[in-house]
Amino acid sequence: MIAIKTTEIEKTAAASVSLPLTDVKIWGRTGAGRSWLGSLVASLPLVLAPLTCASVFITLRAYSGSFSLFAAAVAEEGFWPVYQQHGPQLTAKGAVAVVCYVGLQALLFRFLPGELRTGQYTPAGHLLTYRMNGLSAWTITHLLYFALSWAGVLDPAFIARNWSGLIAAMNIAGLAVSVFAFVKAYVSPTHPDDRKFSGSSVYDFFMGIELNPRLGEMFDLKLFSNGRPGMILWTLINFSNLAYQHQTLGHVEPSLALVTVLQVMYVVDFFVNESWYLGTIDIAHDHYGFYLGWGCFCFLPIMYTVQAQYLGMHPPAAPASYTYLAVVFAAGLVGYAMFRSVNDQKSKARLLGHGCCIWGKPAQYIVAPYRTTDGRAHKSLLLCSGWWGWSRHANYVGDLLLSYSFCALVRSTNAVVWTYAVWMTLCLVHRCMRDEKRLSVKYGAAWTEYCQRVPWRFVPGVW
Repeated sequence: MIAIKTTEIEKTAAASVSLPLTDVKIWGRTGAGRSWLGSLVASLPLVLAPLTCASVFITLRAYSGSFSLFAAAVAEEGFWPVYQQHGPQLTAKGAVAVVCYVGLQALLFRFLPGELRTGQYTPAGHLLTYRMNGLSAWTITHLLYFALSWAGVLDPAFIARNWSGLIAAMNIAGLAVSVFAFVKAYVSPTHPDDRKFSGSSVYDFFMGIELNPRLGEMFDLKLFSNGRPGMILWTLINFSNLAYQHQTLGHVEPSLALVTVLQVMYVVDFFVNESWYLGTIDIAHDHYGFYLGWGCFCFLPIMYTVQAQYLGMHPPAAPASYTYLAVVFAAGLVGYAMFRSVNDQKSKARLLGHGCCIWGKPAQYIVAPYRTTDGRAHKSLLLCSGWWGWSRHANYVGDLLLSYSFCALVRSTNAVVWTYAVWMTLCLVHRCMRDEKRLSVKYGAAWTEYCQRVPWRFVPGVW
């Protein structure tokens, strides 16, 4: 049995503090009280997200990556005829591949050994245990991919050549897991006291009802969906497009190679530091519904790999400027280094607590008490040293610099290439505002004090 590591801050959080119940509001996703209209508007991505994915796929496949050509075809023929002709089509090969892939990831998630770590307290006071075996799963999956390709059993460009059928099957898988989570929340919830009902079934299906739905004691649907089908498939898609470009051109373009290097670094970093992810808004706050279920099964593989897809199908006509590629790649490395440094400081602070030093100085904290709905009082430490004293979301700044570098390496002015960067900008700005609202409710006066000491959200002097 692997021992569960408990950080200094987790020990501190487990200690009771003197805090009147009336002094603390209970945080968490908005429950009952949302207007019907507000819930409907917030649920529009149920339609818009699949339409966006389909439009990007069709634009890349049938209109040379040009949104203007796609828009002209839709204006002339209508969206549905264009979709019927060029949209993703379910195939037996694609369906079998997705079933085998998701099944493999489920087996690896369930049975691979790994260090046990605890997440954060839920609003109802649950402290859940997770097995950190994502890096092993990523490694085994890719070794299997390379071994089967080397043996001639699998075409290394299989994903790129069968992308239409795979997307259609992933859509069905994402929808199926979303429906399953919605029904499970009513008939067999894992933690009934952490459920949230808005009064709108449409909104609840989209945003989720259960916070941490599980199958058995350890199979956490949220961590599985967020970390496995999408993130591992991301790099497989890149490698498949590398193989496809080599098969069709006889060589690999530097742009695609550099995009792949940066994205592999990003994904591997995610799994190396998987325990850090337990404290993010995805795991600690967002409930599990269509937004996370379908989003991780379908939206992530389609939208986060646009650069590799575009370069695999539409390699640059003109030779690359190595100076340009070097500068943009270096900017991506800077973004990654900043992203990693910011997160490392927070992880170090969680591990060492008051004994932590950052940038050669003792770390500065604000003690933030909070209470869970079971009546127990706890406290956290809000770090306000290093990057976390520079801005409240410096990690997002590094993430955005890396995201724009992905897109700039493609060397194209086609808007479709930049959809990932635009999405990340909107996503991280919105996530910043949601996260700060949650933390304001959770920590109250302590969060207000933190915002006064660290007034800037992203970049000092800008925002």
